[in-house]
Amino acid sequence: MIKNLVELVREAQTQTKMKLVVAAAQDEDVLIAVSEAKKMQIIDGILIGDEEKIKEIASKNKINLDQFKVVNKPDLMEAALESVRMVSQGEADFVMKGILDTSILLKAVLDKEVGLRTDNLLSHVMVFEVESYHKLLLLSDGGMNIEPSLEDKKGIIKNAIAVAKALGKTEIKVSCLAAKEKVSDKMKSTVDGAELKHIAEEGYFGEDVIVEGPIAFDLAVSKEAAIIKGFKSPVAGETDIVLVPTIEVGNGIGKTLTYMANAKSAGVIMGAKTPVVLVSRADSSETKLFSIALGSVVAANQSKLNK
Repeated sequence: MIKNLVELVREAQTQTKMKLVVAAAQDEDVLIAVSEAKKMQIIDGILIGDEEKIKEIASKNKINLDQFKVVNKPDLMEAALESVRMVSQGEADFVMKGILDTSILLKAVLDKEVGLRTDNLLSHVMVFEVESYHKLLLLSDGGMNIEPSLEDKKGIIKNAIAVAKALGKTEIKVSCLAAKEKVSDKMKSTVDGAELKHIAEEGYFGEDVIVEGPIAFDLAVSKEAAIIKGFKSPVAGETDIVLVPTIEVGNGIGKTLTYMANAKSAGVIMGAKTPVVLVSRADSSETKLFSIALGSVVAANQSKLNK
């Protein structure tokens, strides 16, 4: 089992090398991260975008473009469509967002002709390495689904489980967050949490998945808090996946971990045929590198399952 993000990079280095295509690659931090990933033997790369700008950035940062295939597509929508087409037709294994709006890339991902759509819900999964927690913590969905329904939450959990399994986790423990542990009709998150726990006990997510809900964040990540409050659950203090009730909660927890707890992180969109590496413009090149490694490991695992 992968215990931290350095181990994630090592896993990406030892597996079959995946081919990454970057949509609108004319972004300095993205190019630095992709170049580093190539240097570390994590990926082979294809750069789609404004070739002139890509060359300018590469020259400034002493990046050798000879190691990449570069396709000139200055128009952002065309760059996005060409990137997902390459993945759809097997010319690349997964795609990464460059300097374009997320909505443009997702429109291409969902394109009926060249896209990567499936029947699954698309959701964002963040993987955090927090110094105060003893293992990697997955958080979903703080990036895409604004106020997910119960049905949406089932899909979000399934997508997060796929990432957890790619990380080598066997028994996967999920916490469905709410402000309290008692079910109240006035608080939708408690009702949904209880129902998700119920269907998990009936085997909906698989025998290797334990779902607890509703549960507050302190009990999800702290055994001490659970002991003090008398809350007994195999998930308490051992959570692998945190399911948040709304995008604001996920966004808030994620940014708090990053900016107040100095957490390291990686993120991908799940639910398409292959993972989509989605990073914020404010993310460091290190975060982008970790996200590339995560996308590579997930893509490789999906490839094995599809054989």
